[in-house]
Amino acid sequence: MERVRRMAAACAAVVLATVAFGQDAGAGGFAIREQSAAGLGASYAGVAAGGSPASMFWNPATMTQVRGLVTELDAALIFPKVEQTGFGALNALGYTGTIDNSGEQAFVPSSYTSWQLNERFWIGLSINSPFGLSVGFGNPAWVGAAYGQSTVLQSYNAAPSVAFKVNEWLSVGAGAQMQFARANLMSLNTAVGGPNLFILNGDGWGWGFTAGATLTPTPTTRIGVGYRSQIDQEISGILTGIGGATTPGPIETTLYLPDMISVGLRQGLGAGWTLLGTFEWTNWSRIGTSRVTQQNGAPARAASGAVIALPFEYDDGYFYSGGVEYDINTKWTLRAGFGYEQSPIVDRVRTPRLPDNDRYWYSFGATNRITERIVFDFGYSYIDVKDTPINITAASGSPWFAGGIAYTGTASSHVHILSFGAKYRWN
Repeated sequence: MERVRRMAAACAAVVLATVAFGQDAGAGGFAIREQSAAGLGASYAGVAAGGSPASMFWNPATMTQVRGLVTELDAALIFPKVEQTGFGALNALGYTGTIDNSGEQAFVPSSYTSWQLNERFWIGLSINSPFGLSVGFGNPAWVGAAYGQSTVLQSYNAAPSVAFKVNEWLSVGAGAQMQFARANLMSLNTAVGGPNLFILNGDGWGWGFTAGATLTPTPTTRIGVGYRSQIDQEISGILTGIGGATTPGPIETTLYLPDMISVGLRQGLGAGWTLLGTFEWTNWSRIGTSRVTQQNGAPARAASGAVIALPFEYDDGYFYSGGVEYDINTKWTLRAGFGYEQSPIVDRVRTPRLPDNDRYWYSFGATNRITERIVFDFGYSYIDVKDTPINITAASGSPWFAGGIAYTGTASSHVHILSFGAKYRWN
């Protein structure tokens, strides 16, 4: 009974944390990598191989490395800077050509509980915001307004999981994903060429699973492989507008969110040093085009008569990172890392709403073991995004191009991220 009471208390702490923090969850990018304070401090090198309860986000099998009953709470603060300049058809209306910062600050919480039942079995629960977008254009009369208006996408994902320690060198794990998402997307009615807007607002559920394994071929080598499945995120809501929609009312659409494979390495080097590495593939190419339909199945249409659709048409994404950890003593661990991320958003489909490009991660962090029960983590990353061309014209072949409303521009971006985490051992 005592173990049950402790588990109930741990779950209550997780739920309370999510309720308290989750209302502001969001991020300046479509996929949110900021799920671990310790992971952030090394550019997420080695996270699928373990090192923290938060590793269950990438690989549920890593729970077998966590003894007893442990809860971890993490929070990331994201500060993006996205300066955009451009010109196009709307210059003739006197629209400005510059947006000082279309990125919005974000607060991303996550929580994890792992409970060891016996020498072989573990159960756990993680709560995260794995996808999100938060952009704002303070001046609606800017030259890229046809393709860049304020947008919010928030997701809340709960993943109950189980892990099994097969033997001293192999562990496996699996779990379910239950994901709720809400979206609010504002777009300009390009037929009129003025500030006549339509707004898509809705929410819905999606379902998936996670799976993974860890290998420990030597006492100093740990390899992890984790998989997060694709999710078809169903969104139902309302289409409204001010002269911006000819089919207002209930609508539906589906976001075809990607599956992901993560491979991690933690290699002890002796004298307190550990080498870390990560490779990650994200199947963004499955997202395709999200078509918006009315309840009767007919396409939703803007005031121009054009079918409303979101032609993402991304490529796959790749992420590579390496890092090191150094145990100064039994109380303190320092870490640092470098990462390179190949963006799935290529030139042909890029818009001011998501002006993403390949990026470089520079990170450092630390862990402080206050007591045997209480541990704090800190991480910081600076992300340098390549200067980004945006070309939405008839000649570019962009699927976003609306006849007569051309836009050509550039975006200059960087991001600062701070993350803090706390772990508590209940027994």
